[in-house]
Amino acid sequence: MAARIFQRYKNAMQSGKARTDRWVLEFLPREARKADPLMGWAGSGDTQVQVQLDFPSAEAAAAYAKRYGIDAKVDQTPPKSLKLQAYADNFR
Repeated sequence: MAARIFQRYKNAMQSGKARTDRWVLEFLPREARKADPLMGWAGSGDTQVQVQLDFPSAEAAAAYAKRYGIDAKVDQTPPKSLKLQAYADNFR
């Protein structure tokens, strides 16, 4: 089983930072999705993709993966850079 560990990102529709400090272990798909012949919806028989586990830190998620023999890759969160602007900069 392969998985990835990443920190939750802030949704574009939210202004707060709730649950962005949590780390998530998410399983990678084992088979490709295929179109259903009747409805045309994409799907597969792999139900592990639907599982997401929350952890307080990346170390806790990596320890869980190691304990259960899950081949996990940790994706570090890129550093946040703020572009400070003033309204007066629009008129320079």
